[in-house]
Formats: sequence, structure tokens, C-alpha cells
Amino acid sequence: MSRHASNEARVIPLRPAPAPAPEEEPVKEPLWRDVVGDVLRRERLAQERTLKDVADAARISMPYLSEVERGRKEASSEVLAAAAGALGLRLTDLLSLAQGELTRHTTRTRRTPNTPYNGLCLVAA
Repeated sequence: MSRHASNEARVIPLRPAPAPAPEEEPVKEPLWRDVVGDVLRRERLAQERTLKDVADAARISMPYLSEVERGRKEASSEVLAAAAGALGLRLTDLLSLAQGELTRHTTRTRRTPNTPYNGLCLVAA
């Protein structure tokens, strides 16, 4: 072995990669309609308003609004805009809140084995 071969740069991780997690069920991402429904319900309850009050203000039926809140119905953009408006929100506010919820949910998922290690590494020359 030549002298130069022993001086090749080696990458040494500062800390070892975490051991793989035991086999877990993959975290299932929520459906958009569930997230939007949760946001609508939370906002309505925060305002201490009834389904009937918000449904009347939005000019949609109370049973339909209930199904949208529970994620049972895929509401059109017009219905979502009306429900948001009845709660004093713009459609963009509703969608931003829902996007934030979805982002929080997906960042709680565990690191997959194919995710690159982003730790600090030292190079010895």
C-alpha cells in the first residue's frame, strides 16, 4: 500500500445515524376535506356559534355544513367561500389555516430510511 493511499480523505460522521425505527404503520396523511372541515368546526366553536347560525349566514343547509365539518362531503369552492365568509374569514384565510394544519401533520411523520443524514461530518485529510 502506498503512502498516498493511506492519506486519502475520509468522511467521518460526528455522530452515528440513528438506528432504524421498528417497523411502524406509515402515518396516513389526512384528506383535504377532513382538514378543511376541522378548521371550519374549530373556528365556529371558537366563535361560540351554532351550526344553524353559520349555515343560515352562509345560505347553505345545516345538515350539509355538518357533513362538510365532519369531512363527509367534498365542498365546492363556492360553499367553502360562503362558510368562511359566514365566519368572518376570506377563502384564502380558510385555505391557509388548512394548509398549516396539513403541514403540521406531515412534519410529525417519522424519518424514512431513505432520508439523507443531515448531521455534521468531519473530513480527515
